[in-house]
Amino acid sequence: MVGYDPNSPGTALTPEEAALAGSAAGMVTRALISPLDVVKIRFQLQIEQVSWRSRQGKYWGLWQATRCIMTEEGLPAFWKGHIPAQLLSVCYGAVQFASFEALTELVHKKTAYNSQTPGVHFICGGLAACSATVACQPLDTLRTRFAAQGEPKMYRNLRHAVVTMFRTEGPFTFYRGLTPTVVAVFPYAGLQFFFYNIIKKLLEPQDTKSKGQSLHSLISGSCAGVISKTMTYPFDLIKKRLQVGGFEEARMKFGQVGELWSKMCSWGFLQNSTIFRYLCTFPHNTQCLGVVLVSGVLFFFISCNKNEN
Repeated sequence: MVGYDPNSPGTALTPEEAALAGSAAGMVTRALISPLDVVKIRFQLQIEQVSWRSRQGKYWGLWQATRCIMTEEGLPAFWKGHIPAQLLSVCYGAVQFASFEALTELVHKKTAYNSQTPGVHFICGGLAACSATVACQPLDTLRTRFAAQGEPKMYRNLRHAVVTMFRTEGPFTFYRGLTPTVVAVFPYAGLQFFFYNIIKKLLEPQDTKSKGQSLHSLISGSCAGVISKTMTYPFDLIKKRLQVGGFEEARMKFGQVGELWSKMCSWGFLQNSTIFRYLCTFPHNTQCLGVVLVSGVLFFFISCNKNEN
């Protein structure tokens, strides 16, 4: 079980150990899901509808988009922005899990609430994710820019991207999309820890010791990630589109660019963002595949670390 647990048979994780486990998990999962993440970002930034029935845009299906990127940009294109993405995953995982361990321990020691209840996990998980988001938002923006650019590349490397963005758009450009990100990440992470807590307890009876706990954490984390991402997905779409504001030149070959904010506020965008539409879209389905890996492995690593202690 993640979070501070006074009844745990082993030694409780320190925030430093939780940070290390979260960083290691983030590094491994980022390397695995990078191709899916690149395809997902391309889908999210395409203004035309993503549908194999109405093939209006450049990308209209998962396999079609994969073949298109492979043909036009080569295999390395699926790892575009991998360095800032790895830095993002390592830093985000470290801050999130260290904050979560510290917050749940604080709740247990300073209040009358049980640190292992779903409600406490929801609040602490949301706050931990918000702190990680604020700390890592510049890396997220850089990662999105790299994944969004086609050929020829506008940014040659990480240093060139940072210098160019700072000179042409100012320092605040690295925090584009921060508001919808924070609005989305609190319920997303809160629900992730909330459902993980519930599913883990359903899979693991009270009399069960450490046997099978890591596998239960993998399953619980995967399920919790998919549920929480499904409920907050529209905010992720808005964030990605805000992050590429002023970056239209690099996206000309992908279809319409225009004014993204006005496009997002249009009736067509609102229609495509309703739950009945976005649950069946390729971007969401691609996102869910990645979330199964990311969320499951994250909680699996934390659980393994706790079992060793």
